[in-house]
Amino acid sequence: MPKILRINTRTREYRLEDMGPYLGLGGRALTSRLVLNEVPATCHPLSKENKLVIATGILSGTRAASSGRISVGAKSPLTLGIKEANSGGQFSQKMAKMDIIGIVLEDQPEADAPLVTIAITKDGIAFHDASQFTFTRTYATAEALQKQFGDKSAAMLIGPAGETLRQSASIQFTDTKYRPARAAGRGGMGAVMGSKRVKAIVVDDTGAAGVTYADDEAFKTASKRWAEILRGHAVTGQGLPGYGTAILVNVINEAGALPTKNFRDGRFQWAADVSGEKMTELMEKRGGKVREGCHTGCAIQCSQTFVDEKGKYLTSGLEYETVWALGPNSMIKEIDEIAKMDHICDDIGLDTIEMGNTVAVAMDGGLLPWGDAKAAQELLNRVADPKDPLGRIVGNGTAFMAEAYGVTRVPVVKRQALPAYDPRAVKGVGVTYATTPMGADHTAGYAVCQNVLKCGGDVNPHNKAGQVETSKALQIATAAIDASGLCLFVAFAVLDTPDGMQTICDMITARTGQKTTPDDVAALGTSILKDEYEFNRRAGFSAADDQLPDFFKEPLAPHNVSWDFTVEELQGAKA
Repeated sequence: MPKILRINTRTREYRLEDMGPYLGLGGRALTSRLVLNEVPATCHPLSKENKLVIATGILSGTRAASSGRISVGAKSPLTLGIKEANSGGQFSQKMAKMDIIGIVLEDQPEADAPLVTIAITKDGIAFHDASQFTFTRTYATAEALQKQFGDKSAAMLIGPAGETLRQSASIQFTDTKYRPARAAGRGGMGAVMGSKRVKAIVVDDTGAAGVTYADDEAFKTASKRWAEILRGHAVTGQGLPGYGTAILVNVINEAGALPTKNFRDGRFQWAADVSGEKMTELMEKRGGKVREGCHTGCAIQCSQTFVDEKGKYLTSGLEYETVWALGPNSMIKEIDEIAKMDHICDDIGLDTIEMGNTVAVAMDGGLLPWGDAKAAQELLNRVADPKDPLGRIVGNGTAFMAEAYGVTRVPVVKRQALPAYDPRAVKGVGVTYATTPMGADHTAGYAVCQNVLKCGGDVNPHNKAGQVETSKALQIATAAIDASGLCLFVAFAVLDTPDGMQTICDMITARTGQKTTPDDVAALGTSILKDEYEFNRRAGFSAADDQLPDFFKEPLAPHNVSWDFTVEELQGAKA
């Protein structure tokens, strides 16, 4: 039976306990329920009252393809509401095979306490002094951790941004090559980890019993069908493996929804130069790797190894959101320079979406010229210096930067920066931005599927009709997927495959022994959202917070569409 590992970061005591009231929950369902139950909603997010919850999904560690996602939850230093940040990497699978479904970091040592690395093996929990890694970037730290704990371990770790409690700090997770290139990026979870003075958690599942199944044969049958579904779909079987998520650059640009120059235009003149197609061309020419999984057992394999013209490693997992945020939104058109910025963000431990918007707002405020990649890189690097005041402003994100420099064009909801789809031209995702408990978040209800890609339906992206209903249904389904440990990209195939959702249910049933139906999955998603709404209500949020900034009422070229939903209309998107 899976256990919850509770670690007191002040006393360095720990205990493994039964799931109790959390029985049957995993991933986002577990993080959000535990945060609701145990974290005072009005507490300071960097205080000892906050807890950092790391949870594997119900299917993590199993033979199910693409089931290696992990959820990280807490009260967010950025939004001041509830937060679940989601990441790939090797950590989730190894943690699940240790029969640990949740890790809870509690309490807080003194602010000047030495950093610690927590190691989890079959023999127990050990605390290792990590003072030598103080303000060390994540790539150097990960390399040292690999040498210390071995190739069969996996790590989650923070960089200087997390140690200095920046509101945009990420938690980085190591991939199959021990690169800290995967991120639980959104909402400042790295700052919460830093407030506990934890530099890294390392797990080694060597000798662990592994995952058990209530019905092993049934799981084999269902997981085989599941792999067929993913490999047989045009997006998960061809598009994403061949070009990565950056295949969307040209698609969204053509749709007139690629935010350009801090959301002033829907098309970027140099989109083809930063597209997935261009990246694939360069990787094939330079000797990079076009297709790889961020964790063992991924059938989609949308990650890659991106190298420069000399074949030197630049970054891995260079995704559409990052390419857009650090590129078109700031008028930067050189893909190699964007890749360098992605590496900087991963290395310092920063959310790339938040940082891309922060750079654009800095350009809007006259701090650096539009399109100047070198200046943007220098600005990001300043976050690593704990004594640099401007670095602290940058590391605290888009809203903070706008306040510091008097910029009024601020693309945030609940203080979290918007992702890579202009909500005027993709209104379904705009509804999601406005109403998700997480702050602006495309993954909370990816209506781009129905609005642009025409997966799972066809809803006109420029009209209001059907958008609220579409977003609501997707937010419910997404919350449930986040509880399963499955990658969100499986939704493309599930939406277009009649037995897709039933196959997920069959795997959960065979794994747990509890009969699970599509109605049960929907009920789970609804319950997760209600937990999150309740936490935010206690924290002081109201319906007035469920709206986009006023500047989105301006018409967006090339389709001259504008944001026209009222707060009252948007409430219909809530579960």
